Amino acid sequence: MARMAALSALILCLWGCSMPRGWEAVLVLSDLSAGRGPSGLKERTPPPRRLTVPYVVEGRNYRGDLYLPGERIRAGLVLLPGAAEEGKDDPRLQAFAETLARARFAVLVPDLAGFRSLRAGSRDIGETADAILWLSSRAGLSPGGKCGVAALSYAGGPALLAALEPRAGQRVRFLVTVGGYYDLRNVLTFFTTGWYRDGDRWRRGTPNDYGKWVFVLANASRIENARDRAALEKLARRRMDDPAARTDDLARGLGPEGKSLYDFFANTDPRQVPALMAKLPEPVRRDMAALDPSQHDLRGLTARLIIIHGRDDDIIPAAESESLARAVPRDRRKLFVLDGLMHVELKPKLTDAFRLWRAVSAILRERDRA
Repeated sequence: MARMAALSALILCLWGCSMPRGWEAVLVLSDLSAGRGPSGLKERTPPPRRLTVPYVVEGRNYRGDLYLPGERIRAGLVLLPGAAEEGKDDPRLQAFAETLARARFAVLVPDLAGFRSLRAGSRDIGETADAILWLSSRAGLSPGGKCGVAALSYAGGPALLAALEPRAGQRVRFLVTVGGYYDLRNVLTFFTTGWYRDGDRWRRGTPNDYGKWVFVLANASRIENARDRAALEKLARRRMDDPAARTDDLARGLGPEGKSLYDFFANTDPRQVPALMAKLPEPVRRDMAALDPSQHDLRGLTARLIIIHGRDDDIIPAAESESLARAVPRDRRKLFVLDGLMHVELKPKLTDAFRLWRAVSAILRERDRA
């Protein structure tokens, strides 16, 4: 709280408070840092309402949480958590959604089974598109059709790809990614070996193993052999609970399909990644390709893109967001790389003050566009 107060004071010293949106951005930043605690934004705005709503798109049934501001709605926003078992019920995500609602967004947090069960897959793209279609078609929630998407971590990939779909792409005015990815192959290389591409250079990092085992869990369901599937799921859960846990007993009994997936994730040599990836079962490779934005021409993206990433991210390297920015026309994207953002955990440093303020101001500017 004290750190954000210092950031706010620094911004005000630099810029004064004569610009209403600039001052609002300071209030939003302070509220993000405060979480459920007191803040200037909470003092100045009525509390938002949270409703659990069912919604139907082309016969497909969903449910989600809808956060409504106590003031006039300025725009709709689909908020997508990453692969997290608490999903829409994560207290940190709920606090984030409430802040956005206080900033006069109508916020839909869909309850998507793939995200919540840690079984990410290509179906996440279509389900994200459906959430966009539903929210953007409600004039009371997306005035004038103004609708955006904010996607955290893994959800950035499905959100980007949904924004390229003809049926949803024209409905997305803007897209915010926080700790997202561009080239899934590079991310998987980092998960497994600690090496990642930064432009044309290879760099070494220390990855958080959690992301690796989430991907094992997600892809275990695509293994046809039931015994292999069960062993891989148990193996992934064991390592997620205890990164140092022994898994030899489970790995020894794997058949060809399961062993190909295990060998891929157990590898530590980046030079072996292409060959090991080629040996993965076809359903796994197919789904990985479907979720890879680097395999698509993003120059056709009509949504304006706001990209936010932390330099110290140990799950998805910041180089991924920098690569994403290079793949999108310069006039359609803004990139903000922060020092105090560990994946999607905001721990701002004074060096981040101006960049954070600009990032939030850019989001509010999209809300206010005609």
